Amino acid sequence: MRIINHLRLLFGNVMPFVLLVAITAHAQNAPPPQPPAPPRVISPEIGADGMVTFRIRAPKAQSVRLTSGGDLPQIPMRQPLEMQAGADGVWQLTLGPVAPGAYRYAFVVDDVTVIDPANTGISQSNDNAWSLFVVPGAAFMDTRAVPRGAVAEVTYFSTELNRFRRMHVYTPPGYGLKQQRYPVLYLLHGAMDSDDSWGTVGRAGFILDNLIADGRASPMIVVMPHGHAGPFSMGGGARSLPLEQFAREFAEDIRPYIEANYRTRTDRKSRAIAGLSMGGGQTLEIALQKLQDYAYIGVFSSGVFSMADNNEWEQSHIAQLDDAVLRKGLRLMWFATGKDDFVLTTTQATVSMFERHGFDVTYKETGGGHTWINWREYLNEFAPLLFK
Repeated sequence: MRIINHLRLLFGNVMPFVLLVAITAHAQNAPPPQPPAPPRVISPEIGADGMVTFRIRAPKAQSVRLTSGGDLPQIPMRQPLEMQAGADGVWQLTLGPVAPGAYRYAFVVDDVTVIDPANTGISQSNDNAWSLFVVPGAAFMDTRAVPRGAVAEVTYFSTELNRFRRMHVYTPPGYGLKQQRYPVLYLLHGAMDSDDSWGTVGRAGFILDNLIADGRASPMIVVMPHGHAGPFSMGGGARSLPLEQFAREFAEDIRPYIEANYRTRTDRKSRAIAGLSMGGGQTLEIALQKLQDYAYIGVFSSGVFSMADNNEWEQSHIAQLDDAVLRKGLRLMWFATGKDDFVLTTTQATVSMFERHGFDVTYKETGGGHTWINWREYLNEFAPLLFK
């Protein structure tokens, strides 16, 4: 009992001292108080008048410029615009009015290109990512209160390329609630883009949702694969586009995967293929190799890229071009290119070549150039012509 009382007396005196030392040590090691968070940066800010203000907080930057993917007419191609620094370290630039549509942009901070940290909208291209914003006002691609389809990111294994690959697949409103089968549009992107592009800056899902809701287009599945089968360099020209290798992957892997995993109709009149720029060239390569499988062909801002130099492509496809039976089952061959597009003469030569071989070609020249501004419009015009 004496020992217990002695211990109680000892620790009764020691414990307050130990506690005081611990509190003092914690106070000495506590982190210093943090300064208040700076005000939230809003970027981009889109006004009702179409004026768009871009902002980024970069207080230590020496220069900040604004660049775009080529569609914003206020920003010349490869000529970023200087932004102005504020006293709070926020750089700012206002452009406009910007026409309704979807646009890519990025900041160049001291010669380093970065996306907008204040904007969650992203659009992937071939080798990088862009920030994305939408100016409302174009009814055909606006987000409207209509039944919505879904765009899924799909990973599959490519036996042709011996690696996993990605594509995006749009299914129409009600796909998961019904057991019916649907026709398929294979929709291909251009050389500077990826399988993500048609669904983001291209607004493909919104365009199809609106067309279907308005009764202008048949409900359909839209497959948007990644068209680069290998490395691509702008300096390589048309010869650097791996059209034939992608065509093999398309035939051996992409189409079989879709037909095995989605409720597709697999007759010729229920299958369409279209593409822009590089994707238009791929469209012709794929469709001509198996013309018996496709009833609808769409070529946006494209053609046979070697047509201006020689007729090698024409001669290598002469059997398909001159097969009257195969041509008879083709319900639509549709071309469109802007009058300011650098591929205009290529498109014209390609259309003339098909017409020489007896193809009934629908061809239109629009305003504008090689931009998503045109390609979204072309999809909006092409899709209602399918599967009727």
